[in-house]
Amino acid sequence: MTDLTDLTVTEIRDGVADGSFSAREVAEGFNAAVAAAKPLNAFIVETPEKALAAADAVDAKRAKSEPLGLMGGVPIGMKDLFCTEGVQSTAASHILEGFVPQYESTVSAKLWAAGAGMLGKLNMDQFAMGSSNETSFFGNVISPWRRNDGGNTDLAPGGSSGGSSTAVSARIAPAATGTDTGGSIRQPAAFTGICGIKPTYGRCSRWGVVAFASSLDQAGPMARTVQDCAIMLEAMAGFDPKDATSLDNPVPHWEGALSGDLKGKRIGIPREYRMEGIDPEIDKSWEAGKAWLRDAGAEIVDISLPHTKYALPAYYIIAPAEASSNLARYDGVRYGLRDLPEGAGLQDMYAATRAAGFGPEVKRRIMIGTYVLSAGFYDAYYTQAQKVRTLIARDFGRAWGECDLILAPTAPSAAFGLGEKSDDPIAMYLNDVFAVPASLAGLPAMSVPAGLNGQGLPLGLQIIGKPLDEQSVLDAGLAIEQRAGFEARPGKWW
Repeated sequence: MTDLTDLTVTEIRDGVADGSFSAREVAEGFNAAVAAAKPLNAFIVETPEKALAAADAVDAKRAKSEPLGLMGGVPIGMKDLFCTEGVQSTAASHILEGFVPQYESTVSAKLWAAGAGMLGKLNMDQFAMGSSNETSFFGNVISPWRRNDGGNTDLAPGGSSGGSSTAVSARIAPAATGTDTGGSIRQPAAFTGICGIKPTYGRCSRWGVVAFASSLDQAGPMARTVQDCAIMLEAMAGFDPKDATSLDNPVPHWEGALSGDLKGKRIGIPREYRMEGIDPEIDKSWEAGKAWLRDAGAEIVDISLPHTKYALPAYYIIAPAEASSNLARYDGVRYGLRDLPEGAGLQDMYAATRAAGFGPEVKRRIMIGTYVLSAGFYDAYYTQAQKVRTLIARDFGRAWGECDLILAPTAPSAAFGLGEKSDDPIAMYLNDVFAVPASLAGLPAMSVPAGLNGQGLPLGLQIIGKPLDEQSVLDAGLAIEQRAGFEARPGKWW
């Protein structure tokens, strides 16, 4: 029999439902895989007992011929940005180390209700700030992939959902939750050869998710196939009255409507994304993507998104500004770390707690955000960035008059070595150059594996869709998946 840890979400769900194997057997298999993968540092907290308890509940339902749920019998990894009742939730920071929520995030609660179980809390960039998973207080996550040059360089799994991408790619979880503020689902998915979709802003509740930038943060699934992402997104999405930004729209049956037939669809290719110095292998995969979508029946058209060049600067004003406001709550008073020097007053405690609790990248972004919101610079930076954001959204709005979907690379390069860009924040921020525009406009966008580069590392293609049109994004992703035939997996070295 195939090793259960090689199965997809779809195969596990269907196999449990038809009695090919029990949910407990699946949970035991993945628990063992997680325990054996410590060198990857993908998990901050392992919860094998939670996975087994959920599996037993599903097996008991099956014995009574009760519905098992959309994710019945599927154990998953939970990004440590989601608060989980009774399980430490830290956002990979020292300032929240030891914090155990007494409540469950809406997204995780929906997944447990759908029959999923939790393998553990996944490592990530601290407070979701990073593109390489090098800012975690709990150490770097290491990609399971290696370059084919015979070297042993540890590679970045992407960020901030690096624990999620590594766990899924290494087959130690069949799927995982991620969050995407400026590319944090899509870029790590591209780096590790898996699929990940950021839905329309407001599709998934943000309640119980540790906030980074509230007008941008959005939860989404990461899995090995497009169909798996459709299943998991269906379980995660839905209106939540506890989240003021949650969309009161019915959740479509995305999996049931999946189709790789794109006849009548127009795919836009933004000329502004053809940036100077683009990696030739990225360009080659983009050309292959166009050919695959043509083969699926789509028409390829050139479009213009004229304000693209301003997207990254605007993002790195808006996101830090919102972060500086959101992270002000971490002061050592009510929960988390408290550093109280002898004889210190309240302000001294605030300063000492934050100095000890926040990492360098988080401090950098808080300071940028506080600066752009200050009285003398608010209009010059923050107000201007919000105007640019409006123009970027307007660009997309006009583009939809000419096309139904947009195809672009997910990231400007394949995975890089850990430490190769950590000394240059600008080089690191440029990882998000293709991902940020869709985030600023709140659009659904997905990364799908497109093949390997010359060093044997995965490359991803990104599909961007109209608001609330996740179905077309998933369909185009399926069309690429069917034609790319991506079956590569990392060789096991851990």
